[in-house]
Amino acid sequence: MHTAKLFELHGKTAIITGGATGIGKQMAEALADMGANVVIAARNLARCQKAAAELEKTGIKALAFSCDVVDPKQVQEMVDKTMDEFGQIDILVNNSGTSWGGRPEDLALEDWRKVMEVNVTGTFLCTQAVGRVMISQKSGRIINVASIEGLQGCSGEIVEAIVYNTSKGAVINFTRDLACKWAKHSITVNAIAPGWFPTDMTERLFELRKDELLRTIPMERFGTGHELKGAVVFLASPASSYVTGQVLVVDGGATSW
Repeated sequence: MHTAKLFELHGKTAIITGGATGIGKQMAEALADMGANVVIAARNLARCQKAAAELEKTGIKALAFSCDVVDPKQVQEMVDKTMDEFGQIDILVNNSGTSWGGRPEDLALEDWRKVMEVNVTGTFLCTQAVGRVMISQKSGRIINVASIEGLQGCSGEIVEAIVYNTSKGAVINFTRDLACKWAKHSITVNAIAPGWFPTDMTERLFELRKDELLRTIPMERFGTGHELKGAVVFLASPASSYVTGQVLVVDGGATSW
């Protein structure tokens, strides 16, 4: 196979949760650029519809669904409607996530549960529903969006987000364990661990702690609007057919200190 063809996704169908904005939208654009039909799912339907309309300008077909990833019924409806439209699901990008700031000694149980529900339970529910389809197909690519904060501790002087960091650590081990269990079905399960990228979630933090954060990054800059595209295409495409249970870190060297 010619090397360029290893990265082609023509005829494939991808679901991206939280794909209407930020890094989710960036990854949706990347998959569409390589020819995949794309399903954008998030709670805000208007944003999903706008993102889907933009993606269709590239010549692929895009659908928009309102879906709360912690609601099993909504997740299953998203999967069923995708199958009705495309007849297959080849790629799942679990990108929906949330965070909450607070010192460990002060964090409310309600806030802890909310973040763990979205980031961990939501990832599980989407993976389970899509995974049943992939098992029947005997193929699939699952990509979980983790974070470098799931790989290390972080000083409270930089950011107080112990529940977010804990949830992303859980996503990473979920990725590794599921990769072992579903390899027999020809399903690869990998994670991307972004470093510091501008998003709605990080906007306020960048305003308050920009200089402190930049000092933690050897490249001395934040990620840009295209620097996750190659990672998601690699993990979604035949180029990574022998890669599973791995965490691809995209962080400008922040975890290399």
